[in-house]
Amino acid sequence: MKKALLLVMSLSVFLLGACSLEPPSWAKPAKKGDGEKIKIGLSVSTLNNPFFVSMKNGVIDEAKKQGAEVIVVDAQNDSAKQVNDVEDLLQQGIDTLLINPTDSAAISTAVQSANNLDVPVVTLDRSTDKGDVATLVASDNVKGGQMAGDFIAEKLGEGAKVAELEGVPGASATRERGKGFHNVADQKLDVVAKQTADFDRTKGLNVMENVLQGNPDIKAVFAHNDEMALGALQAINSSGRDVLVVGFDGNEDAINAVKEGKLAATVAQQPDLIGELAVKAASDVLAGKKVEKKIAAPLKLMVKEE
Repeated sequence: MKKALLLVMSLSVFLLGACSLEPPSWAKPAKKGDGEKIKIGLSVSTLNNPFFVSMKNGVIDEAKKQGAEVIVVDAQNDSAKQVNDVEDLLQQGIDTLLINPTDSAAISTAVQSANNLDVPVVTLDRSTDKGDVATLVASDNVKGGQMAGDFIAEKLGEGAKVAELEGVPGASATRERGKGFHNVADQKLDVVAKQTADFDRTKGLNVMENVLQGNPDIKAVFAHNDEMALGALQAINSSGRDVLVVGFDGNEDAINAVKEGKLAATVAQQPDLIGELAVKAASDVLAGKKVEKKIAAPLKLMVKEE
């Protein structure tokens, strides 16, 4: 009889444990200070762009210094894929989420999912429209756009006809760089063409070909990133025209093109530093420290040395 009673009690304990509403261990943030390695989830808009590759490397290098693990996912410029990627990262029990959004509005639901699990979120280079973000680590995109506009106005004089190649629609960097540029251009320049090329070099080439056909008298083009600027430069060189090109990011190809006198200038960011600062900020948040809502990485206008 005693054996039967013990058997029933054992089964009861087992069933109560099986029916527990506690989430599985992989869905819980790791307890800080228990010796477990911090797990960082990094969602990048695209790794088909040298700027974001450098940013990813900055994250990984700083994480190694801190003894943290990084899981990297590539959204491939697909906002729906990025949302799914983030949900997958959350299921893997990450302690903090670093996001470089493809689309600032579309990523909001994924940020809110992280909020619901109390997983701190840090955004890199681009912001999110909704959800609780600990901090945004980025360059001052508005200031950078103004720097580009001022440079073109200084080189060509007021009233010069210019074109603008915009980045991915909906991305905060697109809005902010455009805003900064127009703060100057609407007063000093004549923007006769404005088209999106999605931060992509091949699209920059194709769009610029069309812009040149419709606007043979343009004197300059401001591209929201270097990839589009380099694509535009190819189209301009093929046309045989003399058009000043200014990019934004300061990637290796662009800086080499500036040194060679092919690209007039690039507003240079420090993507590796953005990645480094993002990891440091996330680490501070996990440690219970306060961080600024926006952490700026310095910009520099790169031009050919005389």
